[in-house]
Amino acid sequence: MRTALFIIILLASYLSPLDAQPVLDIIKKHPAYAACNYNTYPDSLYELTPAPKGKHPFYISHYGRHGSRYINNPRGYNIPHAMILQADIVDELTPTGEKVLEEMKTIIKDSEERWGELAEYGRLQHKWIAQHMMKQFPEVFEGNAWIQAKSTIIPRCIVSMGTELNEFAQRYPNLEISQEASKRDMWYMNHQDPDIKRGKLSPEAQKAYNKYMSTRTGNSRLMELIFKNPDIVNDMVDETDFNYYLMKMGLFQLNTHLYQNTFLIDIFQPEELYRMWQIDNALWYAQYANFTLNNGGQYPYTQRHLLRKIISDADSCLHMERHGAQLRFGHETVLLPLICLLGINGYDLRSSNLDEIESKGWWCSDVFPMAANLQFVFYRSSPQDKDILFKVLLNEQEARLPIATDCAPYYHWRDFRRHYLKKINNFEKKNKKKK
Repeated sequence: MRTALFIIILLASYLSPLDAQPVLDIIKKHPAYAACNYNTYPDSLYELTPAPKGKHPFYISHYGRHGSRYINNPRGYNIPHAMILQADIVDELTPTGEKVLEEMKTIIKDSEERWGELAEYGRLQHKWIAQHMMKQFPEVFEGNAWIQAKSTIIPRCIVSMGTELNEFAQRYPNLEISQEASKRDMWYMNHQDPDIKRGKLSPEAQKAYNKYMSTRTGNSRLMELIFKNPDIVNDMVDETDFNYYLMKMGLFQLNTHLYQNTFLIDIFQPEELYRMWQIDNALWYAQYANFTLNNGGQYPYTQRHLLRKIISDADSCLHMERHGAQLRFGHETVLLPLICLLGINGYDLRSSNLDEIESKGWWCSDVFPMAANLQFVFYRSSPQDKDILFKVLLNEQEARLPIATDCAPYYHWRDFRRHYLKKINNFEKKNKKKK
């Protein structure tokens, strides 16, 4: 079982847009990449750039997504299942179609009463992350160090938090650990700004997305593979919806203990998975990033409270004698706009053209696989050091920020806080005037 698990772990690893590898090529090697926010987390320990002379890690600030989970609700399974059942009633399934129906039944049965729950694979991902953090930055956790952990009030996030903390406690039994999941912290841990979020997509943005999507939908090959007479089942099966949800169903199960059975994914060609990835990638950009047709591309500012809290929390820890970490566990709908707000690795791309985002490296699958995480790792020579340095890790890989530095991939904390506090203050002042 363990050997098989590590096979899928290897298959689930992925490359960064910085590697300049076309998305289709990645999907051919790692089909899970096509799942966007259901992409699985790679168990990879990356080589990091040594710190400038005399500087040592002492504090980590983190926001991470929960690990691999079951689908949130049965709708995504019920839609294709209901369609294929109608065709089965009138004996319109091919042998492949009959096999698809059986696979659907297995997946649905496995997911019953587990909707949205953390899967065992998700727990494993958080074990890896904690182990990697301790291996890469042992100084942060040694001695009389502390960890403060907070989670949103959603069970899969709480369990993710507990899994990591258990790993830390086993390795460092003297760690002072606190953990909390409270509605009191939701104002920054999972804030969804109603003024910015209202409508989610403006009419103009929706029109542009519909046009983009219309050129990438439909799959007559799949219909002919599953149904004896596709023309006869037209009234029972919506080709676009069936294709999309069946593909998603196969990708979802890569996050559960059914990951070894890839039959549903294997019936799709890489080009078909790629087109679905394009549709989802564009939707994530249109809704959560700097898509200028959607209310001027303001959505990333929904996470200004989280960014301000990260800054104020760090400020209070930078000159403490003790080392430690503040870990936060939440959701991809927070992490993605936060990364866009920060402009990490160019994800602050502003565009009105969905056709160009892929070529410019805006690939959401790299940002928020299951268990995705953002780590700010701080360095100093002593508690009296006034020139605090830090670097950013996105999914444990060194990342770049759109601010100047003379020691990349390290940045001066004073430059960071000045730049981003000004950015969010200007936004709030501008929008206050409009009210």
